[in-house]
Amino acid sequence: MTVLTIEELAAALQPGQAIAGLDLGTKTIGLSMSDLGRRFSTPRPVIKREKFTIDAEVLLSFAEKEKVAGFVIGLPMNMDGSAGPRVQATRAFVRNMEQKTALPFVYWDERLSTVAAERALLEMDVSRAKRAERIDSAAASFILQGALDRLSLLSRTAADGFEA
Repeated sequence: MTVLTIEELAAALQPGQAIAGLDLGTKTIGLSMSDLGRRFSTPRPVIKREKFTIDAEVLLSFAEKEKVAGFVIGLPMNMDGSAGPRVQATRAFVRNMEQKTALPFVYWDERLSTVAAERALLEMDVSRAKRAERIDSAAASFILQGALDRLSLLSRTAADGFEA
């Protein structure tokens, strides 16, 4: 497994390959999937965290079933751009995944993704209990959609002969 930049992932992906978004929490892992055209992100059910080996098995089973070509994982930077304990935990999770899979991971700055997800769920008038259930997958969907938008821009600018 390799950690790639979004530009390296864009170069490595084949047409029709889907990617997954991850929002790594302490109690759950939010999941989302792209469509095969990599235009839209759709939330999927969360993975309840247990211990790493079980979490990795569930995640890799999902990846195999959905034919995931790579993961975009939210990197929870502090608002000032510094890295706190959650960033260290996310990087450690990805390092541990290196032993389990050859699928690439891309770190994606997730600042405000949970806030955006919460707002979207509020606008849809989702109850407090349902919001708590869905927030991590909604955040994963925002993380993945940001990466998909960047991949789309990279694709368009490459076709036009410009750098993004």
